[in-house]
This record gives sequence, C-alpha cells and structure tokens, in this order.
Amino acid sequence: MTSAPLQKLPAFADSESFRAFRSDPSRWLPIALDIARSHGVDTSSPHVFATGTNLVVGLGEKLILKIFPPQLGAQFVSERGSLAQLAGRLHLPIPEIVAEGERDGWPYLVITRLAGTLGSEVWPQLAEDQKERLLRQIGEAIAAVQRAPLGPLAEIEPRWDAFMRAQMQGCEARHTRLGLAPKFLEGLDDLLRDAAKLIPMDAPPVILVGEYIPQNFLLACDDGNWSLAGLFDFGDVLAGWRDYDLLGPSAFMAAGRPGRVRSLLEGFGYAKLDFALRRRLMALMLLHRASDLNSHVCIEGWQDRANDLVELQDLIWPG
Repeated sequence: MTSAPLQKLPAFADSESFRAFRSDPSRWLPIALDIARSHGVDTSSPHVFATGTNLVVGLGEKLILKIFPPQLGAQFVSERGSLAQLAGRLHLPIPEIVAEGERDGWPYLVITRLAGTLGSEVWPQLAEDQKERLLRQIGEAIAAVQRAPLGPLAEIEPRWDAFMRAQMQGCEARHTRLGLAPKFLEGLDDLLRDAAKLIPMDAPPVILVGEYIPQNFLLACDDGNWSLAGLFDFGDVLAGWRDYDLLGPSAFMAAGRPGRVRSLLEGFGYAKLDFALRRRLMALMLLHRASDLNSHVCIEGWQDRANDLVELQDLIWPG
C-alpha cells in the first residue's frame, strides 16, 4: 500500500493568503518533513514555531528547517549569505548551515539549533544591573558583526543610499498612516533635512542585521548572571551605516534609562553621546524599515513627556 502523494507548496497572490497557510501546519508540515528526510534528518520529534515570517520547524534538539515563500526570496538570500559570511568570525554562536535547497520554487535552509533561553522570555523579569550587563554585551556583539568583512553581502539589495532616500521620501506618509502625534509630525521636515547631512550615504558600509531585539537572541545564566548566548534570524540584513543597528535595542530594551543607554553605546564603542548622535539616531529610528514609534518605543507615557522630536530624542537617549 502506497501513501498519498504530497501536495505541492503553492503560490500565493498576497501575504494574507500566505499567513493563513503558515498558520495551519497540517497544510505544509508533511512537505517540510519530507524535505528533512531527503537530507537524512531525523523527523521523529518535529516542533512547529508558530511565530515568525517563514515556515519554521524544529527537528529534534539539534536542527531547524526554514522554508521561505518565493515572495520572501530576498530573506533567503540575506540569511544564507549572512550565515556563510559570519561563520567562524564571531565569539558568539550563530546557526550553521547544514543543507540548503528548493522545493516547488520555495528555497529552504537546514541550520543548527542554538542552545539557550529566548531573550523575550527572560528580559522583562531581569534586574536593572542584569539589563545593563546584557545591553553592553549586545553593543559589543553589534560591533563584532560589523567588523566582519562584507564579502558578497556588499551586493545585497537595497543599497544603502537608495534605501535611505526611499525611506526619507515615504517617511511622513508612513508615520501619518501609523498615527504618530501631530506635534511629532511637525518636526519631520527639520529632522529629515538634518538627516541628509548626519547620515553618511557613501561611507564604507558594514553588515546591518536590523533587528537586535529580544526575540532574536538567546541568553544563558551562570551563577545568577545572564549573558548573551547566541544570535539568530539574519533575514533582513542590509549593508550600510553602523548606527542603524542601535535602534532595536534603543527602542525595545534601553527604555530611556541612562544606565542602559550608556551600557549599549559603550559596548558598541561610543564614549560620547552628543546632540549630533542623538539627532542621527532619532532620524534613523524614524527611517528604519520597521519603524512604528507608537508600538516600539518602550518608555511609559513617552507621548506626553515630549513636546517635539528634539525632546523625544533626549528622552530616548538621555545623557
């Protein structure tokens, strides 16, 4: 008796259809397990990861399979290129590529599974000194990634200057649509004028991960001290100006606390926080590809504590 043939991975006309497909593992898990078996991987204890952008399934304790829909092929290129380029160049563990391929036009990677506790599970409960310790380590990790040579990632699209100019052109419309308060919208023209001078467009680019946030790193605890134990998710990598990668930890983790901000910046290599750096970071935060201040700035009551963007940058990055 033969088993029924596997369905093909389908094509989707829009992201909503794909999200509905991803949310129903019964429609794609058999195909994922068939891919894993084709590489000789044990599929006896699969674990579907419900969150994230792509189809992701854990295969035992050691491996993960990530399948990218064709419309997110750029994420596959970014992830594969970044993991290959950073392999052996960091003191911090990152996934290693075990196998790669394509099924029905959907590219995929089999990668190693890192040990540790997801940062988002631990971060809210940590004491202040532990948060400062981790933010210093995150700053150091960002700097270490940026010291790695770009290699083929120099060719990744979009290029930094084109990306920044497109973000600047769409900035006011984006933040108006997302409901940013008028008192902040009023300062956008001045900020963008400054941004054109403060954000280098043609400086030597570095690897930008774009999302150093608790959901994308792992932690480990040793004798009561939490440390960074691994980084993953390199699907949004760009090549560009180094300060861009300070925005995730600034918005989601530093929370306008002077000790946290200082730890992050010192770990990164900045000894001085002046007006120009604050202004550049404020501009980059509004120009980030995922920018949404109302959802991302983790400072209690920040909308009422600042009257304009200058006061807001002082609130997010206090001296």
